[in-house]
Amino acid sequence: MTPLPSTARPRALATWLFFVAGLIVLMVVIGGITRLTESGLSITQWKPISGVIPPLNDAQWQAEFAHYKRIPEYQQLNQGMTLAGFKAIFFWEYLHRLLGRLIGVAFALPLIWFAIRRQIPRGYGGRLVALLALGGLQGAIGWWMVKSGLSVRTDVSHLRLATHLLVALFTLAGIVWTALDLRTLALDGRARPARLTALGGATLAILFVQLLFGALVAGLNAGLVTNEWPLMNGHVFPGATIEGRPVLDALFNDPAIVHFVHRWWAWVVVAALVVLARRVRGIDRRASIAIHSAFGLQILLGIATVMSGVNIALAALHQLTGALLVIATVWGAHAVGRMR
Repeated sequence: MTPLPSTARPRALATWLFFVAGLIVLMVVIGGITRLTESGLSITQWKPISGVIPPLNDAQWQAEFAHYKRIPEYQQLNQGMTLAGFKAIFFWEYLHRLLGRLIGVAFALPLIWFAIRRQIPRGYGGRLVALLALGGLQGAIGWWMVKSGLSVRTDVSHLRLATHLLVALFTLAGIVWTALDLRTLALDGRARPARLTALGGATLAILFVQLLFGALVAGLNAGLVTNEWPLMNGHVFPGATIEGRPVLDALFNDPAIVHFVHRWWAWVVVAALVVLARRVRGIDRRASIAIHSAFGLQILLGIATVMSGVNIALAALHQLTGALLVIATVWGAHAVGRMR
């Protein structure tokens, strides 16, 4: 490896990426609240530019409300909703979209600035552009998700919602990994990017399954199947909500089965994370502590969320900790890959 060029600013880039990662974590939480408050279909149009400005007078609010009244969610579930009630759900969806735009600007403009000033180290430009493209894709997926609930259905597709959340978390993981590479490069101009080891890859894959089923739980409102733990309505295995469904269909579409898998796959995740954390302990003790802390808190919040009947505050904290667990796991996997 050649020494780091004098114009490169890896530490500044790492700080910028960690800031963007923080915005994405906030976006995940706001998205979770948007889902929990059933606010996601309150804005029925996608206006990338003009949508930044919310309704400013009564006529504009009435026009926006009229759009909402045309979709099945209002006609079948929210007939008689007042304008004040509509404004409450509009707030969360508007905030979610506004934050998405802010993240796009917070990533694109500094990236252009760093590129113009030739401050991006060799080998990182393509990766940063790919992460920007993932962000653009996430916006498109978000609208694709919303469209699934504007006709026929009274909510969005849980499979599209899962895709939306997983792409966000994948982007978050990529940004954190790149920031960690750049931080290492700032300390040693000859440092190579970390490699994804078998242990790190396996742990992230196991965590991915849990995140997938967590998203499906949210999309299907499967947290409301039971408020018991460890049993589910008096049984270890609840059985399918609708008997006779094919196994694969039930696995991804049946609320009780999805809840069951999410509940018990969590312990497979814990086992994998303990192995990773023990491996990391001698390399970066802080990463090991972060992993243990994140999954311990996540388990407690998951149980509390179920037993509270999906209290919104607890559920939002559960989603927040899930995003932090992704960061902690990436941190640990990166530490192992860096040593290799």
